[in-house]
Amino acid sequence: MLRSLHIENIAVVERADVQFREGLNVLTGETGAGKSIVIDALYAVTGGRTSRELVRTGADRCLAAAVFDADPAAAWCEENGVEPEDGTLIVQRSVSAGGKGACRVNGVPVTVSQLRALGALLVDIHGQNDGRQLLDESRHIDYLDAFAGAEEELSAYRAAYEAYQANEREIERLSLDDETRRRLAESLEYRVQELEKAELKAGEEAELESRSALLRNGEKLREAAEGAYTALYGDESSAVELAGQARGWLSRARGWSEELAAADDALAEAVGLLQDAAERIRDVGDSLDFSPEEFDRVEGRLAQLRRLEKKFGALDEAALVTIYEESAARLEEIQYSGEALEKLYQKRESLKKGCVTAAAALTKARKKAGETLARRVERELKELSMPSARFETAFAPLGGEPGFGPKGADRVQFLMSANTGEDPRSIARAASGGELSRIMLALKIVFGQNDPVPTAVFDEIDTGVSGVAASRVGEKLALTGRHRQVLCVSHLPQIAAMADAQYLIEKLERGGRTYTTVDELDRAGRRREIARLAGGDNITETTTASAEEQLAAADAWKLKLV
Repeated sequence: MLRSLHIENIAVVERADVQFREGLNVLTGETGAGKSIVIDALYAVTGGRTSRELVRTGADRCLAAAVFDADPAAAWCEENGVEPEDGTLIVQRSVSAGGKGACRVNGVPVTVSQLRALGALLVDIHGQNDGRQLLDESRHIDYLDAFAGAEEELSAYRAAYEAYQANEREIERLSLDDETRRRLAESLEYRVQELEKAELKAGEEAELESRSALLRNGEKLREAAEGAYTALYGDESSAVELAGQARGWLSRARGWSEELAAADDALAEAVGLLQDAAERIRDVGDSLDFSPEEFDRVEGRLAQLRRLEKKFGALDEAALVTIYEESAARLEEIQYSGEALEKLYQKRESLKKGCVTAAAALTKARKKAGETLARRVERELKELSMPSARFETAFAPLGGEPGFGPKGADRVQFLMSANTGEDPRSIARAASGGELSRIMLALKIVFGQNDPVPTAVFDEIDTGVSGVAASRVGEKLALTGRHRQVLCVSHLPQIAAMADAQYLIEKLERGGRTYTTVDELDRAGRRREIARLAGGDNITETTTASAEEQLAAADAWKLKLV
């Protein structure tokens, strides 16, 4: 769960620290006080989009830091080299006034994508945008698949569909009109013949360049070899001859001096090395037999290779070899494309049957899950004061050719009837604003029942809800808080009364600047705030007493859950 949240220089919040509790945590306050800033901070520390606009005017940077229980993210920590501290994770996200950001988990720098993956394990934020996504009928099939848990059927279908698509791509690649095939074959044939005639060999160019360097400097090399050999071994005053004379002198005295004996041994070794070097120089000199014809041949071959490389956009002759092999293979493919296409067309039929079979199994699993989903959503809606509501998961074939797509062979649509006697219609058309909020809550509760994420955040889930319906929404949120931590931004006293912990977000002015504070309320503070939510600024003994009655009734209701 989320233990605490630190906010620093985000919008109008200069600094705030909030300790969250288990169960239902409700954030209330005047419109515009900054309740959304808490949600923005949570978005930031869980990898959501940020920008320099978050930074408080005049500040160098903003910071959001949260402390979470580490258990849900144990695998992520091991994979990313993060060590939990006392079973917790400290997640930090900062943004500078210049727009640069930094992310850390327990002091370890991480990327935004890593942070987003971690956040998905820790917090599920249901903002107003989620309602729009649930109304987007193109996404209904994704919600149903997530609810169905039909991973085996989905995996089997995706494998069959990918095989079918790969075969289709190959058919498309080989399906050329006669004129295009003729032109391409001519171009490839010319390329293959030219490269084949060049008799390419990988590594040849490097050898030729080395030989060319020798040929260009042949006379200098020969002169250097002859001079070095003469100095070492070639005349009476050579290094080997003089070293031999020195050894003669030392050999007479080595018996009388250990130092001279050691010098004699070293000189003997040196004479051997000099003789070996002289022989190598002599061999190199003997090999320096160049001719103008060889130089012309080497330079001509290098010019040919470089021309081909430039022509075909190759880095070296190894790349030319690759181009030749690929061109030859493509030419052969085109020449025999008729036979290849026939095989691909035959394969298409078997792959299509495989997709149809896998799609049928997926449809069966979806329809079974759709019935279960409808029953659960209707039960939730009844508990949210919509006893006559009907929910339906409608299926239609995808249609067209081949009759299936990336997600199977189904069109899925969630339909709704809010009142008795009305036919189910699209959710957006069937529900009023208050009904829509309850439908969204019901769907989120049902979709989240198997969700392992320990913290759920609801932003403005009570839009358009009032009276008895608001009480039912509060009870439903409190009930959800019994098996996972819930954070809820609300304007309703009925929901605030059901909270296990309530926080007041206030906007103040001081020294010409605006500041927002976040404070957990005690019982007296809750009474005042619930009275304000119910009656506005006119807080009287009657509204305060009514607020206490609401709190007492909520406490009694929650005791029944224990």
